Amino acid sequence: MDFSAYIDPELYAIVPLLYVIGMLLKKSSINDKWIPLILGGAGICFAISYKLAAGVPSDSAEILKFCIASVSQGILCAAASVYANNIVKQLKNNDSKEEDNENVDNGDS
Repeated sequence: MDFSAYIDPELYAIVPLLYVIGMLLKKSSINDKWIPLILGGAGICFAISYKLAAGVPSDSAEILKFCIASVSQGILCAAASVYANNIVKQLKNNDSKEEDNENVDNGDS
């Protein structure tokens, strides 16, 4: 999937930041089912902060566009970080399965 078509380039830095936050949350006592929601909220907050730093909307139409863009960009950044985490997990699982298969093939069981 090409996230560059959906996420604003200036917000790419949020993705690894959310990934690290997710890893820290994973090591905490927080239940795993809440981590994507927390990352979504954090992504929205980071996107709002960045977009506000770039300029404050002045009229109602700009405010509406600002809100929609900030929320959607924050959610997309959180989704990209969760997606990256799942890719890392899958690669680790494939490596361990290949190792197990090599041990079985060599008679090392």
